Parts: sequence; C-alpha cells; structure tokens
Amino acid sequence: MTKDRVVAALGGRLDGEVDASERRRAEYSSDASNYRVLPRAVVFPRTDEDVAVALEVATANGLSVTARGGGTSVAGNAIGPGLVLDFSRHLNRILEVDPSARVARVQPGVVLSELQRAARPHGLRFGPDPSTQNRCTLGGMIGNNACGPRAVAWGRTSDTVRELRILDGTGAERTLANDLSVLPGLTEFTKANLAVLRTELGRFERQASGYGLEHLLPERGSAVAKAFVGSEGTCGLLLDATVELVALPKAAVLTVLGYPDIATAADNVAAVMACEPTAVEGIDARLVDAVRAHRGTVPELPRGGGWLFVETAGDTPAEALAVAEQLRRSVDALDSRVVADPAAAAALWHIRADGAGLAGRTPDGQPAWPGWEDAAVPPERLGDYLRDFADLTNEHGVDGLLYGHIGDGCIHVRLDLPIADAPQRFRRFLFDAAELVVRHGGSLSGEHGDGRARSELLSLMYSRQVLDVFAGYKALFDPADVLNPGVLVEPRPIDADLRLAGLPLIPASGGFAFPHDRGELSTAVHRCVGVGKCRADTRATGGFMCPSYLATKDEKDSTRGRARVLQEVVRGALPWSSDAVAESLDLCLSCKACRSDCPAGVDLATYKAEALYRRYRHRPRPIDHYSLGWLPRWLAVATRMPRVANALADNAVLRRIGLRAAGIDPRRAVPRLAERSFRRRWRDLGGVAPTLDELNGAQSSTTAPEIGADRPEVMLWIDTFTDAFDPEIALAAAQLVQSLGYRVRIPARRVCCGLTWISTGQLDGARARLRATLDALDEHVRAGGIVVGLEPSCTAVLRSDLPELLPTDPRAAATARAVRTLAEFLSEQPDWQPPQWPGRNVVVQPHCHHHAILGFEADRQLLATMGINVTEITGCCGLAGNFGMQRDHYDISVAVADSGMLPALRTAGSESTFLADGFSCRTQAAQLASRRSCHLAQLLLEQ
Repeated sequence: MTKDRVVAALGGRLDGEVDASERRRAEYSSDASNYRVLPRAVVFPRTDEDVAVALEVATANGLSVTARGGGTSVAGNAIGPGLVLDFSRHLNRILEVDPSARVARVQPGVVLSELQRAARPHGLRFGPDPSTQNRCTLGGMIGNNACGPRAVAWGRTSDTVRELRILDGTGAERTLANDLSVLPGLTEFTKANLAVLRTELGRFERQASGYGLEHLLPERGSAVAKAFVGSEGTCGLLLDATVELVALPKAAVLTVLGYPDIATAADNVAAVMACEPTAVEGIDARLVDAVRAHRGTVPELPRGGGWLFVETAGDTPAEALAVAEQLRRSVDALDSRVVADPAAAAALWHIRADGAGLAGRTPDGQPAWPGWEDAAVPPERLGDYLRDFADLTNEHGVDGLLYGHIGDGCIHVRLDLPIADAPQRFRRFLFDAAELVVRHGGSLSGEHGDGRARSELLSLMYSRQVLDVFAGYKALFDPADVLNPGVLVEPRPIDADLRLAGLPLIPASGGFAFPHDRGELSTAVHRCVGVGKCRADTRATGGFMCPSYLATKDEKDSTRGRARVLQEVVRGALPWSSDAVAESLDLCLSCKACRSDCPAGVDLATYKAEALYRRYRHRPRPIDHYSLGWLPRWLAVATRMPRVANALADNAVLRRIGLRAAGIDPRRAVPRLAERSFRRRWRDLGGVAPTLDELNGAQSSTTAPEIGADRPEVMLWIDTFTDAFDPEIALAAAQLVQSLGYRVRIPARRVCCGLTWISTGQLDGARARLRATLDALDEHVRAGGIVVGLEPSCTAVLRSDLPELLPTDPRAAATARAVRTLAEFLSEQPDWQPPQWPGRNVVVQPHCHHHAILGFEADRQLLATMGINVTEITGCCGLAGNFGMQRDHYDISVAVADSGMLPALRTAGSESTFLADGFSCRTQAAQLASRRSCHLAQLLLEQ
C-alpha cells in the first residue's frame, strides 16, 4: 500500500491526523535505540475510535501497527515499518485521580511527571520513577514494565497496574484485570503451561526479558493486566489504564556508602536491603569523574571508588535518621555520610542524574550506545557478575560508565559498541554478554524491554519450550502478527536495521570544522541517540531546551526530530535541498540550548547553519538572508543618518512595504537607532569613558580617573547592535571598567563577529568577518589582553563559533580564550565589590547563548552578592535574533515568549527591574510587554 493510499484510507475517517511525508517518516524512524526503520505513515489518534480505525486499515492492507509514547525506548520497541501511532500528542489526559482509593486512570500518552504533579497534592505518587520521567509516557512504561531507582520499595510498573483497557490485534476491545476468561483460550493456555510458568519465569524481581506470564498463575491472582505489562506493544494497543498510587514518604534521609569499587559495593547489597530502603543506587568512580569534569565540582563523597546511594524513609525525620544510622552500623563500607538536609541530598542525587546523561560518552569521549544497557541478575550474584562483565568488556575492547539499581540487581551501562563493525564484532559481543548474564541466572533486560536490541538473544536465555509459550501467548492476542512484529516473537536479527551500520562519513567541507566530532558532520548529527530530553519541560530546573517544541508539542520541532531528518540527509536518503529539511529546520530558533541541555551535546544551531550553507552556497537565497543576514552592513549605512532611518521606520505604510519586501513580518516594529552611535560618541570623548555624572547627563562632580599609557588595557568588544541601538550600554561598561583602573580600548575600525551571517548559513561571509576580527584583536590578545563582550550572542560567537569556523588559524583559539563576559571579567577583580541593594526585586532573562555557551553562573553569583531578590526566567525570549523577525515566525515567536518571559514580567509587576543583556531579549520585552530593560553594566552603575 503506497503512502498516498494510506493517507487517503485514513484521512477522512480520523479525528486526529495522519502524515506520510518524508520529514515525518524520518522523525519517527527511530526512538532512543540504535535502530532505524522508516514507517509507512505516522498517525496521531485523538480518540479510541481513531485507534480502532488505524488498526482496521492497517490489518486490511497488510501493514503493521506500532504504538509509541515519548519515543524514549532504548531497545527499538517503538519503531516499525507500517503505521506508528503516536499516543503522546492527543491521548494524554489524566482521566481521574481517586485519593481515597489511591488509584489514577490515565490515557496512554500521559507523561509520568504530569501524573506525579496531579497526585502530589493528595500526598500520593506513582511508584516507579525512571530517569526519563519528565518525558516518558505511562503507555510506554506499561509497554516496557519500567522501574527506576525506587522499585525496591514500590515495585515495577506491573506491580501498580490494576486494570487496562486495550484493543487486541483483531480490533476487539478488552478490559484486562484478574480474569483469564477475558480472552478466549487464555484459561486453557495457562492450564496447559503451568509447569513452564512456575519454573522458568518470575525467578527474580528484575527478570524483565520476554513476557511476564508468571502473573497468569492462579497463586498470583490470574492477573491478566499485570501479564500484559512488558509486552512491548506486541499484544494490544492501550486505550487507558487504572494504576495504583503510593503514599509519599513523610521524611527521607540519604546515606552515601563508600566502597573500594562498585563490585564490592554490590557484594554488600543484602545488608543494605535488610534496612528496607526506598532506593538503592550504585555509581562507579569513573562516572563521578565524568560529572566532576563536566561540572567542575561535585559534592563531597565518602572515601571509595564506588558508592551506594541509599534512601531510607520514616514517618518523622528522626525515624528516617535512625534507620540510616542502623544502616551505617550494619554494612561493611569503607566510609559513609548521612545527609538529612533535603537540599544537600538533592545535590548528591544530581551526581546520579547528571551521570545518566554523561554515560552517553565513554571516559575517553567516544560515543556510547544503548543495546546492552540494563541487564539484571539476582542481587546476590551482582558483585561476581560485575567482575566478569569487566573482564568481558576488556576482552572485546569496549568501554562505558557503570551505574544502576544495585538493590534489585539491575546495571545500566552504555558502551562504545562496535556498530560500524556489525555484524562481526557487534554480534559476538552481544551474544557473549547474553551468555554471561545467563550464567549468573540473570535477565537480558531488567526494565527496558527486549525490542530489536535483545529479542534474538532470548533463545540463549530461555528454552525452546518457553519461546513456544511466548509465541502462543502473542497469538491469542494478535493472531495475524499485526502488532509490533519482529519484537519478542519471531525477532528481527540484532544487527538488522542499525542506524549507524554502513553510514557514510561526511567530512567538513568549507563550513564548520566539527572539532568535537572528528571533523565529520555525520558523526555530529548522530550525537542524537534519541533520549528525548528536548521533549521535556525542564524550565523549573533551569533548562532552556527546546523552545519551539514547548510551544508546538510537535516532534517536528524537537531537537531530536530535527536531528533525525538530518541523519537521513547524511546517509544519502534526503538531499540538502529537500522540503523535508527546510520544514524541519524552519522553527529552530538557533538558541543553542540543546548544546548545553542535551545530554549528548547535540548542537542544532550549528547543524542548521551548516545545512543552510550546503543548500544555498553559490545559489540565490531567501530575501531575508540578505536583509537580516547582512544587517550589520545596512546598519553601518543607517547609523550615518539615524534621523532619516527612524523617520522612514515611523511611517506605517513605508514600514509595512519595506518589511514585506525584506521578508520580515510587518507586525514587527523596527527598533529605533540611537541619535549617535557608540563609536561616534567614543570618538567625541577622545577614547575616554565619561564619569558617572556625565553618563547620566549631568555636569560632572567628580574627577575622571587618570588614564595613563602604563595602565593595563581591556578591549571592549563593540558589537553592531550595541553600537547602533544601545550606545549607553557600552558607555556604562567603559565607565565601569575604567573605574577599576584599566585603560579601555575598542577595535580601531568597525568589525563584526559575523553572527547574522552564521545564523543564515552564509559561512563564507562569516569567516571573512571573523578574519577581520582577528586582525583587529590580534595585537591586543598577543599582549595578554582581555576582550570583554557586552552582547551575549556576539560574545558566544567569539568564544565558540570562531575556532570552529577558523580551526587552522592559531589566533582563533587564543582569541576565544581571551574573551570574557562582563560578569566574568568583574569576578576576576579581587578588589572590586558590587553595590548592595538588599530587597530590590530584579527579573533576569539570561540570553540563550549566554546560558548555553558562556554559562550564566558568574552573573548569578554576582547578583547574589548584591543581596537582591532575583527571579530568573528560564527559556528563550522567542525573538532569537533574526528568527522572530522573519516572515511567518511572528506567532511562534510570541508563543515562545508566552511560555516564559511574558508570564514572568506580568507576575513581577512594574516596580521590578528587568535585566536582560541580550538585544533580542530587550527588544522582545519592549515590543510584546512594553517593558523597559537594562543591561548588567547599567544596573551596576545605578545609584
């Protein structure tokens, strides 16, 4: 059945949507696994009837159906060649929370953190808590039987499920609970296989591989719903689920136990579990080293080379602390630390959380992949298994960072698997790893399911009789094998459909150098392994990624979705000039938040610039690439006659005509040019900053500091926007730096960082401007001088893009090292003290590039020392340089602003000071909220 016929067959019958475009199929070709399977089409059902229609059409036309939630499955459980049904888009409502019964009823697309948020006011929570809880869905958790660190206390997802309403593979609706008669033949099937179910399944808690058919046993309550959990979408499509909730602990204490290594820590797990902890997590010293290298520091840990993080709970803090002290006395640790303070405990738990993301790279910086990341063994065998696993990885020459749920025997590790050598080395390692875990009585998977990554290996773990039982069970639900074929039963080979196998290398070619990815664009875009953090709303924890996805909730606008499309390009399946690429990148704000917020360090802003470069090099470009991309050129002309330029902009008719012709949304106001640019005013001042009185327009009452030739020099980087629109900022910065005893210099001639050329993919033009910048700064930098930037985006270009666009010019790296933000420069001045304004309210909008490239910590600490009450906005302002000015971007620009900046400004009130160093941020606030703002330099000089 062709894609067009699929759309025609479904389109008129759905309340939801169906999409068979090249772009959409690319976005859903992978999940968080190593596998790539292009679907025939993607369906976004709105109702139960939509799900039934999709299944009916697929069955009638010989297509498979694969259910998908957040797409965070690491084993290839959520991809398929037929119809992929995305339940997260519309079927994502919490239907009921019943505090008295301690249950919730949810649709499959509900994100776990949303359920936790709804249950928390009632003192309740859903027990299992995987690390992806801010983007994984309940449907996906039920599909994989998700667990998380607190499964030792509150069980796996299968332990929480009370009732499931599904469509089986025939389209029949069934409500699964504790009655075998719900499905014809299930009673007879169970009776015929009692011996197998009792002896080979359910041997230990984390035996997640295969089907959980032990729950069908009469002594386990004939729990059909629990047996369905972990079936990975192969037996039915979930419509809604009734799940049990647990009471939040009233008090909790964290105990950190230090051991010589993680294997020795695992040897001690029985003593730890005797204290009935609510969580037991283990981390290896190399993982801590990776977190320390990433963050610069970590909280103090007890002596050791491996640690157990053990959480104990009680009705009172004293009771929880008493259990912790009992734990310390009963274990055989080298050292220990009991942490009762919730903030200190949270900081320690962040080591584990950060480590989970950093485990995507090996200690030597190589990409590490899922595929063997959650094997489990009975806890009493874990120490020996870890020692043998270390020998196995050494033998095969693979490496990774270990952590995991030590309390129930589940270990997480991503390895630099030899995928490029598939099938030889790849298959050999996975088969040897499977044989090892089976020797220790374990399970190939402890919580992520088998999917395409491990289903073929089930024959090593289970007898032929068990595999036949699995096949018979699936056939009862899905006799035509419509649902997620190739998983669990009649599995695809583990080396089939690998996303990276046979991938052509795309070397840098005139654009960015990609120094962190061996100079290869292909390696760069495949940094995205699909963990999906870009789909999570992390603003409460300081995240900025991904502003367009937060506004649209469309996979197309996630960092992951865009990376998937670019992965199709570098493999040769799509040309750079395709509509799919243009549509995918259109709403990327180039905010660079993914570069810092994505655990894999995906840098979509750079990839977008590279894509535009490769598409349009030596070809005509969209008009806004010339109007906005060459903006510094036009401003150089306009600043010579600012009154004329402002008058033209004030004429509504001329403004609309001009903006339309320039590819700019006519709803945008044109920022007003200053009457005199900074460079003109600086020239008139003789290259010496004014005093504070002069800066405020009054006659000077103080004596200007003596600026001698022997004073150390600071180069003030005068960017185009500050020069043309906000010269007062540069004057304030100059006065501030000069007051510290420095002689302020600016580049002798007008130079530009090339940002607008970069953001529009005009990288040859950007390089020309950066070379001119190096020429202008070279003497100062070679003399050991500092360069202070005022506009965060331009400063970030000098810090980051400069060496990546001119990698062979030795001046580039030296200049990047010399660049400081104003707050960084001030923090290096031992004798400088900021003004003190205790009680003053300041709302701060960090620029995205400031957050992602430069880091906002120096600014944050400076504001804290001033004693002011700071409200820090997280997330992009929505203007993002040229993005919010471009035609057809206005509405999304406003939507992004309305998800962070605008609500914060409305809540703060007019008496609060709005601090924004970014020109885009200040412009957006002025245009959408009529809010005046100031730069840090101006704030520090206020009296």
